[in-house]
This record gives sequence, C-alpha cells and structure tokens, in this order.
Amino acid sequence: MATFIATPASIPPQNALLRLQDIPNAPPNWHPLNPLSFILRAAQIYPEKVALVHTDVQQPVIYTFSVWAQRIQNLAYALIKAGIRPGDHVGVIAPNSPMIADAHHGVLAARAVITPINTRLKHSEVEYILGHSQCRLLLVDYEYLHLVAGTKIPVIVTNDTGRAGDPYEDFLADGRRFSKEKGWPGLEAEPDENAAAVLCYTSGTTGRPKGVLTTLRGSYLAAVANAFEGQMNRHSTYLWYEHSIVSYYCPPNLGPDRILPMFHAAGWTFPWTNVTLRTVNYTHIWNHFLHSGVTHYCAAPTVQIGIVNDPQARRPPQPITAIIAGAAPTAHLIAELEKTGIKPVHVYGLTEVGVTYGPFTRNYDDPSWANLSLEERARLMARQGHAFATAEEVRVVYPVEGDAVSNGPLKDVPRDGKTVGEIVTRGNIVMKQYFRDLEATKKAFAGGSFHTGDLAVIHPNGSVAIMDRSKDIIISGGENASSLAIEQELASHPHVLEVSVVARSHIRWGERPMAFVVLHPQHAAKWKGRHHEFGQDMKEHAKKRLPGFACPEWVEVMPELPKTSTGKILKTELRKIVAKL
Repeated sequence: MATFIATPASIPPQNALLRLQDIPNAPPNWHPLNPLSFILRAAQIYPEKVALVHTDVQQPVIYTFSVWAQRIQNLAYALIKAGIRPGDHVGVIAPNSPMIADAHHGVLAARAVITPINTRLKHSEVEYILGHSQCRLLLVDYEYLHLVAGTKIPVIVTNDTGRAGDPYEDFLADGRRFSKEKGWPGLEAEPDENAAAVLCYTSGTTGRPKGVLTTLRGSYLAAVANAFEGQMNRHSTYLWYEHSIVSYYCPPNLGPDRILPMFHAAGWTFPWTNVTLRTVNYTHIWNHFLHSGVTHYCAAPTVQIGIVNDPQARRPPQPITAIIAGAAPTAHLIAELEKTGIKPVHVYGLTEVGVTYGPFTRNYDDPSWANLSLEERARLMARQGHAFATAEEVRVVYPVEGDAVSNGPLKDVPRDGKTVGEIVTRGNIVMKQYFRDLEATKKAFAGGSFHTGDLAVIHPNGSVAIMDRSKDIIISGGENASSLAIEQELASHPHVLEVSVVARSHIRWGERPMAFVVLHPQHAAKWKGRHHEFGQDMKEHAKKRLPGFACPEWVEVMPELPKTSTGKILKTELRKIVAKL
C-alpha cells in the first residue's frame, strides 16, 4: 500500500505518560479493574509495534500502539468536550473499522458506557434502542447514516479514511486541542470497577430488544480469560472480519461475519486484541491468513465452513487457532480445519449480546484423544466443556417448572451424562442486569444464578454437553429428541455441507424432525433435480445412527440457510417455513 501518515493530532508527544489520574484515597494494595489498562500497558511496553491494520479499503491505515493510544485519548477528550459525563451512553453504529475499535477504549476513558448497535437492524429497531438506551451521542459510519435518519441525538460521522477532513478525524483533532496536552493524566480514572462499561441489545426477534449491561470488572476478567484460553501472546495477530480489522496482540492488550463483529456482544471482549475488514470477503480473509500472520479468529461453524471451502484454502505458513462458538463443530468440519492447518477450539457462552461477555466455557482436549478416530474425537469436542479460568464452575440444574421465578436453592443433576437439566452460571463474567427491566433481570437470576435456557447433561469429569435449547427439543411420540444431536449425526453424511433440524407437526406422533440441508458444492451436481432421492438417502443414513423417533421425517434441500449477523442459523426462520407446510 502507499505510505500512510497518521494525522498530526494522532502523533503522541515525546515521553507521554500513559497513566490516568490517581484515584484519591485509594489504598496502596488495590486498583479497580478496567480493560482500558490493556491498551495503555501495550503502548508503554511496545509503542512502535503495529496495533491496528485496516488495509482492505480504499484508504488503508496502519496504527502503532503509541499512535492508537493517542487517538483513543483524543476521542475521550472530544466526548467530554461534547458534554459526555460519567455514566452517559454513547452509541456506535459501524462495521469492524478503526472507529469502533477506538470507541471500545475511548468511551471508557471518558468514563461513559459504549452502546454498540447491530448494523443489520432496521431503522425502527435502531430508533427503539436509541430511545431505550438514552444515548447522548452517536458515532456512525457513513454507510449506516440511514439507520439514524431523523434522530435528534448529535451524530459524529466517519468516512473511514483516517485522513484530515474526515468528520471523525476532525472530531479527534478537536479533542486533542481541548486536552491542552494534559494527556492521559488529565483524564479521571473510574474508581468503581463495577460501573457499567457496555450496553448491548438483543436482536428483538421475540419481542422488544433487551439491553444487557456489563461492567468494567467483568470486561477485564473476560478479556483476560479469552487471551489465556485462546493462548494469545505478543506474537499473536487477531483477525476481525465482517467488516475486517487485524489486531496485533500485545500482552495484555486484549480484545479487538461475518467472523465476529465488534458490535456483537462488544466483540466478546476481544477489542480490549486487531486486522479489520469492512465486509465478509473470503479472498481478503485468506490473504490475511497467508500474508498478515493471523494467528487467531472467532467464528460460528457456518463461517468456518465458508473458510475451509474457499478456493484459496491451503495450509498457512503459521499455526492458526479458530475459536468456534454458536454451535458444535461437526467431525467433517474439524477434519477440514485441521487439514488446512487450523486448530479448532470449541467455546460456549451467551454470545449474542454479552450476557456472559461472550464465551465462558471451553472444551479442553485430552492427550488420550489422539488415539481416537476423528468421529469419536468430534463427539468429545462437541461438548461445551468446563468454565473459563476467571468464571465460576458451570452447573447443570433441574429446570424451574414453568415460568415461575423462584429464589430457592438450585438442585444439581447427577453427573451421569444422561440426566438433562439447565445450564446456569454466576460470578465474574455474568452481566450486571438487563437495563431498565427489573422483571427480566429477576427472572434471569432466579435462585442466585443466571439461567441460560440451554438444556444439557454433565459428565462425571464435570464437562457439560448441551442437548438443546429448551425451545428446540422435538417431542415425538412422547420421546424427547435433541435437534443438536440429530444435526451432529446428519452432518456426518459425506454430501452435507450444512444442516439444521426443527420440529414439524405430525398427525400421529405430535412432532417429527424436519431437516433443512445445504449440499456440499462438490456433490450438489450429483443430486440436481433429484432432491427427493437425496432425502431418501439421508433418511437411510439417519436410520443407521439415530433411534426411529429422532430420524427426520422430511428433508428439504436449500441453497443456503438463514443466519444471524455472526453466522448462527436462524431456526426461527425455518420454523416459519415449517408453519406454512
């Protein structure tokens, strides 16, 4: 790329102090946990190390840690000058790009709360979120101005250029002037580590979106856990794409699909780790895998499938770790990733809006697995595993009957790998509350733990394995069939690229499974015009692996499956299809 020179306002002064104001009367053996400390530490230890790369755009930019820290500082001062006070909410609507990466730090530096908003929402949904969240100011990428049309909230626009004259760059420059070169010591540190840090919103597919409020302490500890569990170090490079950004990880600079958008649960706290892409482009992704030294990325299985099946797919020159969440990886996907030189790590959490700051469990592999067949190993890897290092032990308890909210003690199911219960968790990396929704918060925390709604068993070694979401269990002839378990078996068919299973009404059995299948491109031609025959072939395959009540009664071949912004399959849309049949 042509030589890029950061704006003058982005260049830090010589010997800049990378330290916030001291907290008055703070005891000498304590300091509040705050993810902002990661970027300051990284800029202090590795000031000239590349921190942020945003090259797959018309006007590429590359920032070192020292320059990025200065830009974050400028943003904090600019927000304060604009009237943002501690506890105020600042909305951000942007793809993965430098501005949203800046905001994950700069908003916290102003002691405000960042509210990242999904770029795929409708105008009416964004309008509701802006009203409910009580945002005082908006940072908006130029491509998404239509989502805030008509708002009376002040809007700062970025043209994503990194050059002088860009409204966002002018905003940062104004913040630098307002600082009068007081630098980081001119900014007050937040004394309460339990103060709100991030406010994310659900998609609202089953009602009005709910706001999930998380804290500085939780963000710090979740970021530490992600770095530890993902085995990230100063040589690691994290790829953000959807809108992509490459992050050069520098311990403990943690943090910043469609792999994982930064608006999605605050990027699972990875923005506090960065290469960035504005759009999902597998050509760009593989370019970074092969030439940018990328070592880590996060994605749902559906996105991983797109990566390994891209024509450019081949073994990168460096090891890459793929953090998989959203669904269990199939044996075929594991094999394809490993064949390509990518190590899959299966994690689990309430990842959509950060109820658990993203993942909070990991499937820890065992040396004994090396002697197992791929299929046996895949079954073990499909488990959700054990709690992260900074989380409390994950539990499986008997579900509360009906919708009753009970504060009585929760009872654990036996560790037999058979008895089904609900996954609950509590502790450091659980949300603070649902914003402005006491009833929803009370229900979610019944019995003193957060109720996930995921049904699971727990094995003798304490490893948790999800059977299904409670709403996805298929009750066929009085038998409970897990749609996830059925999908795992159907995905073993060599011609299947993706599969999802939902319940469909049956006159005799009440419900039976219906499978929606995307054929692998290499085999799609064989079944062209013969989808009915493929359905029969799939059913014969299922009969060898599943009990009769769990075998699909219907098989529908589709060109693609409906998905969320991070590649999770939308079963709600599949149920709508089924309801019309």
